[in-house]
Amino acid sequence: MIIVFALLALTVLVTANWYLWRRLFRDTTGGPGRARRVGAAVIGGGWVLAIGALVAERAGAPFWLQRVLAWPGFLWLALSIYLLLAVVAGEVVRPLLARLLERRDRRREPAPAAVPHPEPVPAGAPAQERREAEEQRKTDGEGLRPPQGPRKGGPAAPAPEEPRPTGSGPLEPAATTSVTTTSENPLATSSGNPGTPGNPGTPGTPGTPGTPGTPGTPGTPTPTRRLFVSRIVAGAAAAAAVGTVGYGTYGVLRGPGVKRVTVPLAKLPRGAQGYRIAVVSDIHLSPVLGRGFAQKVVDTINSTQPDLIAVVGDLVDGSVKDLGPAAAPLAGLRARHGSYFVTGNHEYFSGAEQWVEEVRRLGLRPLENDRTELPWFDLAGVNDIAGESEGQGPDFARALGDRDTARACVLLAHQPVQIHDAVDHGVDLQLSGHTHGGQLWPGNLIAEAANPTVAGLERYGDTQLYVSRGAGAWGPPTRVGAPSDITVIELASRQA
Repeated sequence: MIIVFALLALTVLVTANWYLWRRLFRDTTGGPGRARRVGAAVIGGGWVLAIGALVAERAGAPFWLQRVLAWPGFLWLALSIYLLLAVVAGEVVRPLLARLLERRDRRREPAPAAVPHPEPVPAGAPAQERREAEEQRKTDGEGLRPPQGPRKGGPAAPAPEEPRPTGSGPLEPAATTSVTTTSENPLATSSGNPGTPGNPGTPGTPGTPGTPGTPGTPGTPTPTRRLFVSRIVAGAAAAAAVGTVGYGTYGVLRGPGVKRVTVPLAKLPRGAQGYRIAVVSDIHLSPVLGRGFAQKVVDTINSTQPDLIAVVGDLVDGSVKDLGPAAAPLAGLRARHGSYFVTGNHEYFSGAEQWVEEVRRLGLRPLENDRTELPWFDLAGVNDIAGESEGQGPDFARALGDRDTARACVLLAHQPVQIHDAVDHGVDLQLSGHTHGGQLWPGNLIAEAANPTVAGLERYGDTQLYVSRGAGAWGPPTRVGAPSDITVIELASRQA
């Protein structure tokens, strides 16, 4: 089953990238050449870097190599997603743009020239006047149609006789045009009539405007128009993708914003009215987000002057050896009732036991299936579900089994899916992260399918669940449609 799924995923990935190359490089060039080869190298090289960054992080490669691969590799992941979405959206625009250009070209076509119709010469007019009228009719017809030469190998068609006048007086000979017969002999000459065979450069040469079937006839689809449309759509798609990823990356690097949410609790005493809990999750310190980012998070939290700080998992993506210096600013967290920490799934990819000891050294208190009694409510914490593979999974009975149920209880649990156990154990409020709010739209659709709540506050029976979108980002240091946040939960007493 795993092999089938892997083959299916590989097929989808290869097909999507071939389609991307076709629309961005093949369809925008006139033929094989350097541009197409460069496009294939960019797309293929981007995926090599992305896979290399993921493997290097999980395999514990030298930290300098992780940093070299992380920035271009993870950014390519985000860019490829939005390039593909933009190119697919371009399929809707492509026919509309082609039709618009076709209409514009039709409006620019020159109107056909009016053909003058000479007035008929009355019977009995002088012969000279009749000859001039005949010559005028021949002149008006030139360029409008190719000259009618004799058929190959046969005699020339006789010229129509000039009608004779019916009036009195001496008759003048009718004006005629000399026509020579066609011969297979290439040296055969004509008597000078324009357009007859053997006279180079005569009217009717291919390419003359108006000649039926000549290339470049206005109003017909041409490769040039298709190429122009492809370049416009591809350029717009690339600009949209680069702009989206650039803005989303800037949003992460500048640091999380602050959200404030009021949560009323029925069991909270009046003295706890307005109690502030700063909730931060998914900081994801990594080869990309390092010590400077951690300092921004700490400064933002401290600026809210919280009573308590809750770090609800996914603090790091790497070992203590590599990222210990990046996490050092956490020692500067300040809150009246201290800072608390629970593990997320990424801690178990990075050496959870070592990180638990490191955060304790930095001044945070880990809650490993444990509980502490604060002046107005109980604060409990459970391990992440990923710890089950190491025998360190969540234990709600240990954390909540013997508590005084008359007191309000706030639970720290990394994943929102743990809400069902929280409801069973009478928790009043669960604080979680994990989802990143989807991080990269439309990733929120996937997150909604896997989690009961993706972001914000929701109620499940008598238990409320608040899910933070997180302060950092996993993989690409980019967020689209899900800005990072640190949430200040302000507790309200219903008794007040």
